[in-house]
Amino acid sequence: MTGPLVTIDDITCRFGKRTALQGICADIAPGQVTGLVGPDGAGKTTLIRLIAGLLRPHSGHITVCGFDSVGQAEAIHGVVGYMPQRFGLYEDLTVAENLNLNADLRAVTGQERSQAFERLLGFTGLAPFTKRLAGALSGGMKQKLGLACTLIRPPRLLLLDEPSVGVDPLSRRELWRMVHELVDQGIGVLWSTAYLDEAERCGSVLLLNDGKLLNSGAPRGMTDRISGRTFVVRGLDPAGKRLVLDRARQRVGVIDALIQGRNIRLVMAEGAAAPTANELEAGADAAVEPVRPRFEDAFVSLLRGQGLTSNTGALPQGRTSETPPGDPDAVVEARDLTRRFGSFTAVDRISFAVRRAEIFGLLGPNGAGKSTTFKMLCGLLPITSGTARLTGLSLAEAPALARARLGYMSQKFSLYPDLSVQQNLEFFAGAYGLSGRTRREAVGGMKEGFGLEPFAASNAGELPLGFKQRLALACAIMHGPAILFLDEPTSGVDPLTRREFWSHINAMAGQGVTVLVTTHFMDEAEYCDRVGIVYGGVMIATASPDDLKEQARTPDLPDPSLEDAFIRLIERHDRDRKAAA
Repeated sequence: MTGPLVTIDDITCRFGKRTALQGICADIAPGQVTGLVGPDGAGKTTLIRLIAGLLRPHSGHITVCGFDSVGQAEAIHGVVGYMPQRFGLYEDLTVAENLNLNADLRAVTGQERSQAFERLLGFTGLAPFTKRLAGALSGGMKQKLGLACTLIRPPRLLLLDEPSVGVDPLSRRELWRMVHELVDQGIGVLWSTAYLDEAERCGSVLLLNDGKLLNSGAPRGMTDRISGRTFVVRGLDPAGKRLVLDRARQRVGVIDALIQGRNIRLVMAEGAAAPTANELEAGADAAVEPVRPRFEDAFVSLLRGQGLTSNTGALPQGRTSETPPGDPDAVVEARDLTRRFGSFTAVDRISFAVRRAEIFGLLGPNGAGKSTTFKMLCGLLPITSGTARLTGLSLAEAPALARARLGYMSQKFSLYPDLSVQQNLEFFAGAYGLSGRTRREAVGGMKEGFGLEPFAASNAGELPLGFKQRLALACAIMHGPAILFLDEPTSGVDPLTRREFWSHINAMAGQGVTVLVTTHFMDEAEYCDRVGIVYGGVMIATASPDDLKEQARTPDLPDPSLEDAFIRLIERHDRDRKAAA
């Protein structure tokens, strides 16, 4: 085709009283990856299902490869491949059985089926795993199997709905390589994502927020708009960088400020001059330097320009951390931590310590052992051998006392969806042993500090995602924990909500709370003071984000990102292990 693969003309779609998409107009071109970018709830999945002919719009028209999405939906199903969220797999079937089922559904038989399987198993590297249950695959392998099932019959248009959510950087990079191979074969791709760094890898981007199309076109077009408005403050004293961050956020003209390793990144309003190091009281060695803008910088600038804000107030003061005095290097301590499941060793003698008021990130590929390590430290999973201590208390010898010192926020919304916001707060206050005036002040402080008062009577399950995150964090910290465990805390939220969330986390660290966080967002890992990378059940590196990037620096990669460092360190570990074998 010489024209667009997809033409979207003034599409509106509603679910009950909620408008999921409003007045969307856009084209999707062949021969490239088009990014469908935006936070959870922006309308990405709804738009993909409309394009696939699986939903009908309330108004407007969509044409896909020359077919009308309403009147010719069956024809569209024959030329479009669609991989839904979570890859659309049957986890109780093997790799081969999933492929056979999808071949049956698409009437791919005989020699055509054999050739398709041979091509796809070679393309994805899954040939050695055909007898393995899909549910037993790693996240990256599930991702590849989902793609293979979608490509049983090569489509003209491939729709990928958040294919990289919850998978590690290695798997993300491998998927991008495979998708670009498909584009080289003439397949057009629409890639939906909440990862804003992925937008910069696309030929064109459709940027959605709250059901509206904010921008379309090449990602460079957005970043060019804020050229000359992005800066980094270097040379900071690590102990004082959060104070400098607070000063930067309070300055007129600064529309975004966030920690980036040892540095602070600033985005200025149009026409505003960047503050000097002296104005920020950043220290004698500090300097403010211009840097290249990122897509996320442009997105935040666009949202701020529309008057959108977030609740970035200080941490609610209903309760404060009660970290006991003692060794500042042993608030969280793991020594030779090991966990076996039968004959399989998931975590093998991991040791590290986290200091008081430190933000420590635990990173690793899917299946590497980081979640198992996290759960052992939280007391959610028994330890096979080794020791874990929280504020000096052994999880083995005094588990109840140790767990009382921590707050935990899980990756999935784990509160009671059928209880109101008020009822959830009251329940968790009681569970943490708060009563009387202390309980009333804690619940009131959480509602006020996190902007939850207008939703007090609303069921938690009906809250927008950002407010669910606020409520989950409020329930985790209302008892004033010394240690806070955060498991993928901002997955899928918009950049303003993510900044709000980290504003609270930085405030807590400033008050002496120790924070452990797992994340797949490499830019988010830059908010941490130190990062530990778990791979193959062992800790292969522990350092600050900047030190990890320095370890990955080479003549051909003079300015590595944290994702580059993550991948280089894993590749180096594999080479060293192979050489020692």
